[in-house]
This record gives sequence, C-alpha cells and structure tokens, in this order.
Amino acid sequence: MGQKINPLGFRLGTNKKHYSFWFSQPKNYSEGIQEDQKLRYFIKNYVKRNMFISSSTEGVARIKIKKRIDLIQVIIFMGFPKLLIESKPRGIEELQINLQKEFSYVNRKLNIAIKRIKKPYRNPNILAEFIAKQLKNRVSFRKTIKKAIELTEQADTKGIQVKISGRIDGKEIARVEWIREGRVPLQTIRAKIDYCSYPVQTIYGVLGIKIWIFIDKEEK
Repeated sequence: MGQKINPLGFRLGTNKKHYSFWFSQPKNYSEGIQEDQKLRYFIKNYVKRNMFISSSTEGVARIKIKKRIDLIQVIIFMGFPKLLIESKPRGIEELQINLQKEFSYVNRKLNIAIKRIKKPYRNPNILAEFIAKQLKNRVSFRKTIKKAIELTEQADTKGIQVKISGRIDGKEIARVEWIREGRVPLQTIRAKIDYCSYPVQTIYGVLGIKIWIFIDKEEK
C-alpha cells in the first residue's frame, strides 16, 4: 500500500497536517477547495514572473491558507524570499492587491505573509524546481540528480528518493529512472516523509519528477 497512496495523505493525523484550515457547509465545500487551488496557482505564477531569471530555483515550498468569516490569511513558505524582495521591493503589496482584484472578496480582508525556510533543500518542492530548471537547460539527468542528492545531504536528511519519468535526455522511448540514497521507509506511518510530484515541460515533452525525502524533524 505504501506505493499506491500519496505519502502526505497517508500520514495525515500522525505527523502531517492540512495546508488549509477552514470550515464550510457541505454544499459549499467544493467551492472552498477550488478557491484554495486558484489562490495557490495565482501566487506561484506571480512569484515565478517576478523572480530573477538567473536564480537557481523559485523557492516556493508550500502555501498555507487560513480562513475566517472576515479574514483570509495566506502564509507563503519560501526558501529564498530575498530574491522576490530584491527584484520587487513592493512585490508583496502588489500581490495582495492583485489577489484582491482577481477574487473580488467583498466582506473578507486578505492578509499575506512570507516565512523563510532555514534549510530550503530539504523541501521536495524546492528540490523539484531545481531539477526541473536543470533539465530544461538540457543538463544530464544523472548529473542533475546527483547534485540534488548532495544538496539534500547537506540539509541533514536521512534519505532521499528521486524518480524521473518520460523521454529522458530526448530518447525516443519513454522510461523511468530513479535513484535512492539513504533510508526512505514509505510504509512506516511514523516516519516523517515529505513528498512532491512535479511536471516539467521540456523541448522533448513533459517529464514527471517525484521526490521522497526522509527527514528526522520537520522544519516549521
């Protein structure tokens, strides 16, 4: 079962928590989920457009959303928030104004905060964006994965598994390549496994990147 279920949902209630905190009536529940997805999609696209092109990664780890009757609080966890602040000093204010216009909240106030992650490369989303950028630049996938594993080991992790699928290196036949370093106990619920699935568009087609990271203690 450990390979047939999302590792994050598998561990909800033990060592994982939801990224959205709100209550809704059953008839409005689907609208709330769609609203969260649109918020995250809009924020990630804004950050990508307003970061330095030469930066190694965009650095958005996760987005937490807390909703109240009169307030929506959005917390953006980033590995490199300085890149956004330096490229656009008023970037957070502009993001908040654009979100307010895009979703046109009438009776709700929108509040956006950015928190920095101390060790960015122990987060699978940031690591996947790093790998995706290297693959877009046509760097060898083996060299890219080895570099990603080195960055993860420097961030004090117990193990990592990286899987890439698709037309790797432009080969005619799609295949799956994966590398594991250290321990990655997927079937142990108490093990703190962080996971992400990330698609990347290359000149050869779409590649899928999956990353599992076994961490001793989750960073807040």
